[in-house]
Amino acid sequence: MEYFFRDHFQNFKRYGLPKAQLIIADIPYNIGDNAYGSNPQWYIDGNIQNGQSEKAGASFFECDYRFSPQDFMWFCHRMMKKEKKQRGTSPCMIVFCEFWQQFELKKWAEKANIKGCINLIFRKNYSPQVLKANMRVVGNAEYALLLYRDRLPKFNNGGRMIFNVMDWEREDTKNPLYRKIHPTQKPIALLERLIAIFTDTNDVVIDPVAGSGTTLIAAENTGRKYFGFEYDRKYFEPASEWIEFNRKVQHELRENGYSKTLALEQNQSQGFLFD
Repeated sequence: MEYFFRDHFQNFKRYGLPKAQLIIADIPYNIGDNAYGSNPQWYIDGNIQNGQSEKAGASFFECDYRFSPQDFMWFCHRMMKKEKKQRGTSPCMIVFCEFWQQFELKKWAEKANIKGCINLIFRKNYSPQVLKANMRVVGNAEYALLLYRDRLPKFNNGGRMIFNVMDWEREDTKNPLYRKIHPTQKPIALLERLIAIFTDTNDVVIDPVAGSGTTLIAAENTGRKYFGFEYDRKYFEPASEWIEFNRKVQHELRENGYSKTLALEQNQSQGFLFD
């Protein structure tokens, strides 16, 4: 069964997807050609002495100017499960966004009959805005909206409070399962935590702008069903390979407690070749 589509989410009807308990999306930030403005990647090897890199004056996304928040919200409204009378079963969506986007997104959500909103803030212990950092207040936060229709969504919190300010877990780049594909890629551990809070095992998770595929990988790792869309080929192809590799590894781990696929990957990376 297909679970990752090189297509725009607006064409979702042709795929007959099941309705989702949770939709997670990291939408285009619409910051245009200043995406790397305070990031060292603006310069070659991060050094101003080397001159500007190819990323100077570039955007993160080809679809920066074509993303429609109105279409996105109606997609989410259509694809979230219907609310039931039972308390603690309602679906929701989490949208990572740029700070000022929160206000526009809330407006479009209300027009799509998604009325509930909780602001989420993810606190980093670092900042990518290191250029001229001594001359400004730098950002160390990521923002998101938790959106739902009428009833509060499902919370798997064991009776504990869930704070709307959470620590941002940095990715373990030494993990042999890790890949770096997308400039705004979210940590898998963070996505696993969010999925675990708002869904149960075998619930459906959808990412309509999947990028590197980390949402789908986190859903696989936590035993959820998942579907995603990504139109840009330069992200879709490596993301597809990563998702499939991770899916195979996780299946082997669940079945055998050991992954031959992962062992071969580690051995080859260290220069050992086996038949």
